[in-house]
Amino acid sequence: MSKVILVNEADEALGSMDKMQAHREGLLHRAFSIFIFNTKGDMLLQQRALGKYHSAGLWTNACCSHPLPGEDTLAAAGRRLQEEMGFTTELRKVFSFTYQTNFDNGLSEHEVDHVFTGTFEGTIVPDNDEVNNYVFNKMGTIRQSIKNEPHLYTSWFKIAFPKLETYLAATGV
Repeated sequence: MSKVILVNEADEALGSMDKMQAHREGLLHRAFSIFIFNTKGDMLLQQRALGKYHSAGLWTNACCSHPLPGEDTLAAAGRRLQEEMGFTTELRKVFSFTYQTNFDNGLSEHEVDHVFTGTFEGTIVPDNDEVNNYVFNKMGTIRQSIKNEPHLYTSWFKIAFPKLETYLAATGV
């Protein structure tokens, strides 16, 4: 079973733990979320596979996961993007935030989430064990859909998306 990096509020590594145990106990750990855009500025969304242990079938950002103990977070992001979505692209860290959310199955996420962005135009070959579907949508369309149908999206995506919109507006990216 894979392990996650336990951290304090300053994102300083404290050790590692089995991923499922950390999610059962709600312990703070390091994670990342990747937001991919095409050259028109549309965002890539993935629908999580129906067999995922939480948030199955919900829409979210292109890729999210956890670095392995001893693994650089940017390197982990690139690795998981390739594994989940079947492509690589240059990623850039834009910010991080801490959140906690509980799931119906008794698990919880308590993460310092490092947010990366990238641009991609090309063939997407997702891993069917990770991804049920994917689509590129305009930011305004996503914002409206989250407002009207929040139950269709993962909890972390609903937290990260407005933070990303604020970042993009402030930086003019």
